[in-house]
Amino acid sequence: MTKHQKRLSVPKSWPVERKTEVFTVKAGAGPHGKDGVPLVVLLRDVLGYVDSKKEARYALSQDSILINGEPINDEQRPIGMFDIVAFPGREEYYRVFPDEGGRLALTEIDEESAGSRLGKIEGKQQVSGGDTQLTLHDGTNVLVEESEYTPNDSIVVDNDDKSVVAHFPYEEGALVTAVRGNHGGKIGELTEIDVTPGSGSNIVTVETDDEEFETVEEYVVVIDENFAGDDDE
Repeated sequence: MTKHQKRLSVPKSWPVERKTEVFTVKAGAGPHGKDGVPLVVLLRDVLGYVDSKKEARYALSQDSILINGEPINDEQRPIGMFDIVAFPGREEYYRVFPDEGGRLALTEIDEESAGSRLGKIEGKQQVSGGDTQLTLHDGTNVLVEESEYTPNDSIVVDNDDKSVVAHFPYEEGALVTAVRGNHGGKIGELTEIDVTPGSGSNIVTVETDDEEFETVEEYVVVIDENFAGDDDE
């Protein structure tokens, strides 16, 4: 299997120039599926902290880079929406957040905000022992005792003990961000959820400070006021 990825065929969310070179690094196995961006792409193409995979490997061998609170030693580890990228030695902390157009970008945050991450609930099931297992947008699972959570809700997960520290229900009046489509990166109030009969996607209406737009339910994620504030800093 090839270790390279043609730039012209990378997902639209990847923050890379498509016409400068033929190939870029291929993402390894891990969270976020095909939308995951290899860590080395962020280090090299976005931040400019390394010039090559070799330099990236050396930096990672020093445990100087944390993803969601854990040291990473694989430069091809997929990074995606809402991941926390931390450089404790530099006192730099970032959240991966879609910019306008849906391309993933790094939003600078403070150390306290870097202690947890947002996740959109995409699945829910009972497991042995009576707990409920929530499956998040990046494929990770979180065990909870309560059953108040529903798909499309968002939760904030502590990076240390993996506990749920906040819960934001998916409902009209919620603050949301569009993460895909023509309105990717825009933040506004979810004013209407139009339930589509059958297997089609529900249509939602979002009102921002400047406009009102419609998109499919899968393209929006519930966030909170503080999260939106980080993006504006």
